[in-house]
Amino acid sequence: MQPDTLAHKLIDTIWHTAGRDQDALQRLFFSNLATQLPSVFPVGALASATIGAQALAAAEFWHLRGGRQQTVSVDQHHALAIFRSERYLLIDGKPPADPWSPIAGYYQAGDGRWIQLHTNFPHHRDGVLRVLQCADNRAAVAAAIAGWNAAELDARLAEEGMCVALIRSPEEWRAHPQAAAIAALPLFEIEHVKEAPAELPRATPQRPLSGMRVLDLSRVIAAPVAGRTLAQHGAEVLAISAAHLPNIPTLVIDNGRGKRAAQLDLRSEAGRARLRELIRDADVLLHAYRPGALEAYGFSSDALQALRPGLIEVCLCAYGHTGPWAGRRGFDSLVQSATGIAWEEGQAAGSDKPGKLPCQALDHATGYLAAFGAISALHRRAVEGGGWRVRVSLAQTGRWLQSMPRLADGLQHADLTAAEVDQWRQTVASSFGKISAIAPVERMPQTPPHFDLPPSTLDAYEARWQ
Repeated sequence: MQPDTLAHKLIDTIWHTAGRDQDALQRLFFSNLATQLPSVFPVGALASATIGAQALAAAEFWHLRGGRQQTVSVDQHHALAIFRSERYLLIDGKPPADPWSPIAGYYQAGDGRWIQLHTNFPHHRDGVLRVLQCADNRAAVAAAIAGWNAAELDARLAEEGMCVALIRSPEEWRAHPQAAAIAALPLFEIEHVKEAPAELPRATPQRPLSGMRVLDLSRVIAAPVAGRTLAQHGAEVLAISAAHLPNIPTLVIDNGRGKRAAQLDLRSEAGRARLRELIRDADVLLHAYRPGALEAYGFSSDALQALRPGLIEVCLCAYGHTGPWAGRRGFDSLVQSATGIAWEEGQAAGSDKPGKLPCQALDHATGYLAAFGAISALHRRAVEGGGWRVRVSLAQTGRWLQSMPRLADGLQHADLTAAEVDQWRQTVASSFGKISAIAPVERMPQTPPHFDLPPSTLDAYEARWQ
């Protein structure tokens, strides 16, 4: 790994932000750094650095627990494939049904500006149609949006709790109050929130996170990727969802590898009581609730630390935990639209329409940063003691990506071929059928990452620890 490569500079930023020992970076190696996907943004370097960070953190934690020191290698070609892992999922040799809603996507409003709708969940689709007062088809939605001012529709739909984004230029976003609010934040935060005794199991574990228990309260991509990553290093990950909440089958399967899945209804006292019992025996609580939402159920940071002194709380949201948009719903593509990434990709392609990144890069990168934060906090708990809170957001990751140099010929890069993708596949039998998905990227000679469990249906297990 050459010290002047972008991937090296990015990993240095991650490691420095977390206050980690810089000497450890000598044990991380990258390859195929020239590989990119078609984009003006250096998505390849982002993938290599975020995947490498969490893998090196896992290796260092294993060494702290008595394991042998090891190197970590990341192939950027493979890293780009796993940054699109949901696209490459096969069930019994065939791709699953397209999860995208027919009316999701970009529309031009009456003032000529573009807006993006995200309607993959039925209640989001129904809410948009209710505001637009139109039929559930693309032509009807386009005609209805043509009668609106784009900014006014953006504000109205957001006020109704829908998932939407006005396409802004980078300059517009920088002038926005939410951009100003997160400008003062680092890429991520690892905060000491409560005193607690140090915890370091002394027996040398088989894998970096053996014996660690992770509660994963999340859906879609970013936080589930974090949980999947902790699982591949040996953590016991219990994914908690609820029967009344919608989900996307493709993502349940791809991101459910290595986890046990169970359901609880936090609207009921019985559900909340069971979650409290699980938290008492957990090491990490990973969630993607919007700021304030989990507190409304009685699970503030103070309450969590009282239940389980020394708990690591990992919080992931769309636009950051502070500012006027802290509570706004969002997904990767919406953050791209709101912050100027989609505008810039469109401009680079010579189009008057928005473009987009060649993968859900903000989701995947933020997921790996969340996993890195969790492992780093476990490391600090082992050395210093204390309960810790990790905070990441798609918008903070997006701001970091926008700070990177552009690739002048970025859109000329070739896409991954099926033959290239096939070399990184692994196949496993599951209740869904034979699943073929992208294997973990990092090479760790002493503790090769792998999944102990196939993905399962959301109600396959009881909500209890093994």
